[in-house]
Amino acid sequence: MGIINFGSLNIDRVYKVSHFVRPGETISSESYKCFPGGKGLNQSIAIARAGAKVAHAGTIGTDGGFLKDLLEQSGVDTRYIRESDNVTGHALIQVSEEGENCIILFKGTNFENDRNFIDEVLENFDKEDILVLQNEINNLDYLLQCGKQKGMRILLNASPVDEKLKNMDLSGVTWLMVNETEGLVITGKSRPERIVRQLLEDYPSMNVILTLGTGGSIYQSKGKKIYQPCFPAQTVDTTAAGDTFTGYFIASVLAGKNREEALETASCAAAVAVSREGAAVSIPVYTEVEKKMFLEKRKAGE
Repeated sequence: MGIINFGSLNIDRVYKVSHFVRPGETISSESYKCFPGGKGLNQSIAIARAGAKVAHAGTIGTDGGFLKDLLEQSGVDTRYIRESDNVTGHALIQVSEEGENCIILFKGTNFENDRNFIDEVLENFDKEDILVLQNEINNLDYLLQCGKQKGMRILLNASPVDEKLKNMDLSGVTWLMVNETEGLVITGKSRPERIVRQLLEDYPSMNVILTLGTGGSIYQSKGKKIYQPCFPAQTVDTTAAGDTFTGYFIASVLAGKNREEALETASCAAAVAVSREGAAVSIPVYTEVEKKMFLEKRKAGE
């Protein structure tokens, strides 16, 4: 079985600020840094650093060659990445003193993935292979349709959520990753248990993973419910936390871990990531996650 991540490739421009800029306000940033990013790139790197084999598909501009280089250095198969003459997708990110982030995305080449390109990539994958998706590229609805028709197992991280995604057919999705805000937009429900209940009413065969920030995460399917507490962490930057969680979760599933173990590993990896600055550069390798899990369990006397 293989994993193909058809996802975004971004350049992240990060500004450290005392607070998020308000309407009509001009502020100076305390620092500026440029990082590789994009939810797709972050998730592919997380999958690879967790020890799984993953191929990445997407489009970069002439300014995005270093993104492909980083993926290759991280162990990701980049044969399905195309280059365009246009500008690579990028993000302007404000990071507050509390470590929270506020992001503006520019689509760029992430919205140049045409249907012919998608068909060319997916013809190399079969039933039961895993298709990882986010909502930072175009033709997401077509990717969902193709993955379902091929019998692939689909993991969708419903971020960034919008009305278009809300109206897509998610019946082919095997694992849906959402936070409370995304769950509210998709279901119209605000409480975690109601979000999950509504999703499973609409899609009974789906596995829902609802992340709750410092409140941990909930996994629920038709016959199973698991609560995973958040691992303790000194939060510096939450930018890639969800992507790290997603990548480590699906890599753990592919490695044969049960759902409890996959959630625990993903939660621990996310805790390591938030303790560091940046997106892709903050994602830990598996030995770091193992070490943190061991130390935290020893503290707890397990």
